[in-house]
Amino acid sequence: MSNLTIDFSKLNGLVPCVVQDAQTLRVLMLGFMNEEAYQKTIHERKVVFYSRSKQRLWMKGETSGNILELVEIKLDCDHDTLLITVNPKGPTCHTGADTCFNEKNDRWDLHSLGSIIEDRKKNPKEGSYTTSLFKSGINKIAQKVGEEAVELVIESKDNNKDLFLGEAADLMYHYLVLLTEKGYALGDVVDVLKKRHS
Repeated sequence: MSNLTIDFSKLNGLVPCVVQDAQTLRVLMLGFMNEEAYQKTIHERKVVFYSRSKQRLWMKGETSGNILELVEIKLDCDHDTLLITVNPKGPTCHTGADTCFNEKNDRWDLHSLGSIIEDRKKNPKEGSYTTSLFKSGINKIAQKVGEEAVELVIESKDNNKDLFLGEAADLMYHYLVLLTEKGYALGDVVDVLKKRHS
C-alpha cells in the first residue's frame, strides 16, 4: 500500500476516498486525503483524513472513539481516487448512523459467524457454548462435526424442512469452530475452491 503512485495534483493536493467495510462491503463514507493523511494512515493503520472545513488532518473517531481500522487501500485506474477497506469500530457517521448514507451496516453471513467464533476463541466468555467447545479441545470439536454430519444425513432421508435445515446449520456452525481451532478461516477454504474452479 505504501508504494501506490497517487496523483494528488488534480484537486489541489487532495484525493477522494471511498471507505468500505471489509466484512459487509457496505460503503460507509466518502472523505478526502492529502499526502500527509495518506502516510499517517499507512503508519497508524487507522484512517486519517484531511478536513476541508477545518483545514487540518483528522483521524476518524478521534473524539467519538469510532475509529476505522485500516485493512487495505486500492488506487483507481486514474491514480486519483482511493478505495479504503476498513474494520469500523462503531458507527461511522457523526449522527450515530452506521454509515454516512444512513444505511444499516449489518450484513449477516458465514464470515460474520466466523468472526464471532474467532472472537470467542480469543476472548472466552463464561457460559458460552462456543467457549466450552474450544476448552474441550480438537478431538471433541472434530467429534461434534462428525456427529452433526451424521444427523444431517439422517434428516435428509425425511421431508421435514425445519429439522433438515436445523441440522445443516448445526453442521456449518461446528465446521466453522473446527476451522477456527485449526487456525483457519472460511476464506481459506473459499480460496481452495476458487483454485479448483479455475
